[in-house]
Amino acid sequence: MSDATRTKTHVSEGIGNLQIQQLFKVMVDNGASDLHLSVGTQPAMRVSGGIVRVKVGKLTADDAKRLVYQILTEAQKSDLEKNLELDFSFGIKGLARFRANCFYSKGNISAVFRQIPTQIPDFDSLGLPKILMELTDRSNGLILVTGPTGSGKSTTLASIIDRLNTTESAHIITLEDPIEFVHPHKSCVVSQREVGADTLHFENGIRSLLRQDPDIVLVGELRDIETIEASLEIAETGHLVFGTLHTNSTVQTISRIVNVFPGDQQDKIRILLSFVLQGIAAQQLLPKIGGGRVLCQEILVMTPAIRNLIREDKLHQVYSQMQINQEKTSMVTMNQSIKKALDGGLITKETAMSYSNNPEEMKKILGISE
Repeated sequence: MSDATRTKTHVSEGIGNLQIQQLFKVMVDNGASDLHLSVGTQPAMRVSGGIVRVKVGKLTADDAKRLVYQILTEAQKSDLEKNLELDFSFGIKGLARFRANCFYSKGNISAVFRQIPTQIPDFDSLGLPKILMELTDRSNGLILVTGPTGSGKSTTLASIIDRLNTTESAHIITLEDPIEFVHPHKSCVVSQREVGADTLHFENGIRSLLRQDPDIVLVGELRDIETIEASLEIAETGHLVFGTLHTNSTVQTISRIVNVFPGDQQDKIRILLSFVLQGIAAQQLLPKIGGGRVLCQEILVMTPAIRNLIREDKLHQVYSQMQINQEKTSMVTMNQSIKKALDGGLITKETAMSYSNNPEEMKKILGISE
């Protein structure tokens, strides 16, 4: 990071007088994705994937608690002290929206705040592939966006939901923990539900979805057997369902869903998944030369051949099948997406190797000998 960028992380007040809104402004001014508050070190921001300290004193336990408590309601303070962690989202007028996770670390309060853009980016600005747009034209089924934490899954899904909100005439229901992007009513009626504020538990919210006359459903995260099973059933009943998982590849995503269930249920789930799954986008954000990050996506589209491989429990053959007739299917592997970024001069060869989920194949693609 340049010295010019580093000077922006300075705040004039001493740590004892620092207000958390000042840190949020520094965060927004620097284009930081996250702000970290932790006892024993300065407040820190994630900028272009790296951690940068704010030029202010190290936080004491009292400092961290004072800063975090400045934005909590009395009920949230009580929940944090009782449960030792707290998820929520909030907006600051004229600045930005944020998603927050407050937690205890070595007996002291810590927090991470993620900046949520107030404007929902469209497909073109995100560089999303045309095939992903075509998948969203399906009237039913399950579409998943996966990747590690901080890979832009929420942003991709927000762009998809915003497009549907503009082009369709439907009822969109989202179940989120917490709500991140706020969707206005456009051509659709949009009902956004936040766990803890609008429904007591994620499981309660997803069970009641079918009684709320949905057409399109966004499930923030397929986190356990109950939410995965419910999402599959909602998709099976003729609804279009979107969700996320913390998986690094499309094949791993299918395997994770199947293996969540007991062995005696897996054949049934494989059959159901082969019918309702429409596609998977597994994505990463790679460090860009000169700063910023580059989106790379692996796209799986459900062809008859891949549906058969899932039913027959031959997932090891799916990756090879993805590379057949790609001109027609528009599928792409992660290595192919990374290689495209490399050829475009956006990333280094070292980054390409570091982020590849199939490094042996990537070595062959790049002509690297042992």
